[in-house]
This record gives sequence, C-alpha cells and structure tokens, in this order.
Amino acid sequence: MKYEWRKKEKGIYIPKNRPEIIDVPSLNFFSIKGEENPNSSIFSEYIGALYSLSYAIRMSYKVGLEPPNFYEYTVYPLEGVWDITDEAKKVYNGTLDKDTLVYDIMIRQPGFVTEEYAQETIERTMKKKPNELLKQVKFSSREEGKCVQMLHLGSYDNEPETFEIMEAFCKDNNLERQSKIHREIYLSDPRKVAPEKLKTVLRFKIQ
Repeated sequence: MKYEWRKKEKGIYIPKNRPEIIDVPSLNFFSIKGEENPNSSIFSEYIGALYSLSYAIRMSYKVGLEPPNFYEYTVYPLEGVWDITDEAKKVYNGTLDKDTLVYDIMIRQPGFVTEEYAQETIERTMKKKPNELLKQVKFSSREEGKCVQMLHLGSYDNEPETFEIMEAFCKDNNLERQSKIHREIYLSDPRKVAPEKLKTVLRFKIQ
C-alpha cells in the first residue's frame, strides 16, 4: 500500500486553522537557495529542479534503480524557509518588498534516501535531463524542533493576518518567536487553485 503523508503525518502537514505547538524531528530534504522575487521565472525553474529529483527517486523502482528499503509513497509537498536580505532588514518598516526576499526551498525525501543515493540521483538526473540548477541542489537533514504552526487559507499576500494570530498565541502562552524567519508548506498548487482557496502551512520556531 502506498505511503500517504497526508494521512500518516497529519501532525506535520495538516494542522488546524488555529495555532498549535509542534516538535518537528530531523527530516531529509533536497533544497536550493535563492534571492529574488518568487514571481520570477528562475523561482519556477528552481522548483522544477527539486521536483525532477523527487520524482526520479519516486519512480526509481520502475527502472530497477530503487534504493534498499524502498516503498511506494506520495511525493512530499514543496516547502520554503523565508527571510529578507540584510540590507532590507536595515530599512524594514513593516511593508514587504518581495524583491528583497531570501529563500531556501525544499522537498522532503523518505527516510530510506541516504546521502550517497541522493548524490547518485542528482548525477543520474543531470545526465538524463541536463540542468545547471541541479548543481546547486543540496541534500541534508534538518531538525526544526519546537515550533508554532497554523493552516493559512487564502492568498499568500494575506499571510500577515495569520502570523498575527500565531504571534498573539505565543504572547498568551509565554512563548517567544525566535526570529522573523518562517517556513511555508504548500498544500495547494497555485496554478490550479484560486488564491482565496490556497492552503499553506505557516510555521516558525519558538523558545
């Protein structure tokens, strides 16, 4: 039976539309970093590079290249860790200029994917479908630890409203947000879903 993260890992990926505390364990990711407006064409190309690797692993069993302990699963959703440039922080007045965004976008990989197999997949994919961006992709394990998260329903531009609710929750529960850096997990495809119906997990670290 295919492993479905939406059913098996609801605590991480399907939060309620109210703030909740979560302890996120160490997980494996393919990731790539950039600095520009996410509406730019290069951002879409970065996403494409991550998905090409993720599906290469997902479909590896069909060509006899699957790693040990492989099982069928649904590819994990795109995620992004967002910040702004150091220069933008010096003059930030509460209004976000998307051209100053700094991002680290990623797609989680199952636990059976090792560093060695990840690198083999990158090399194999570069030979099959040459893409210079694949050289910038990294494979690593990341542990977020204690966080507050909440489901955001609607346009990405309206996320500040949800963050206000999350920060009020922290204040009421004597929790401190570590920084303005935050994670977004995209449960909807903006190419197919109207902005007001987009579902995005918003999460930030606390202490």
